Amino acid sequence: MTALSPLLDLAADKKSADVTDWAARAAWVVGLLLFIALVYWLMREGWKWRGTLQSDLPELPAVPDDPGPAKLELSGRYHGSTTAGQWLDRIVAHGLGTRSRVELTLTDAGLAVVRPGATDFFVPAAQLREARLDKGIAGKVLTEGGLLIVTWEHGDKLIDSGFRSDHAAEQTEWAEAINNMINTNSHTTEGTAR
Repeated sequence: MTALSPLLDLAADKKSADVTDWAARAAWVVGLLLFIALVYWLMREGWKWRGTLQSDLPELPAVPDDPGPAKLELSGRYHGSTTAGQWLDRIVAHGLGTRSRVELTLTDAGLAVVRPGATDFFVPAAQLREARLDKGIAGKVLTEGGLLIVTWEHGDKLIDSGFRSDHAAEQTEWAEAINNMINTNSHTTEGTAR
């Protein structure tokens, strides 16, 4: 034991250096929080600027009190709207950029889009242009056929709106029903125009 006592005395005499510099650590944390706040603020300003650029988009049609009997109903998620054919050009005006739960109802009058916590809207049957299954829309990419994309006309702009059903198998039925309705309406319009 006498051979170890000088080593113990040596170890006991020296004080180890502080491992953590709390002032530097606090400065780094505050700096990181300020950076995150700046990035969030810039993203918010960008979102508002995009809405200002799209302010020429007319108000969305409201869901009518009695749109008629439902042909199909779907519950799921609304993932947003883009300029038709440009899946990354998100439309944020009038709340179209807000993701939300959705209840879709297809009637002879058109497509009712009811979104709890967001703006509801209605797409009249005459403004529906196409329905298809696709893999993505701005901010959401899934497997092929994972999204129901409905193309519709609003003002002078074609819009793609993306929906995902809670039961993905029913999306094919929706695409077929909407396209059949569009074809029926276009044949009826052509017949009355003659």
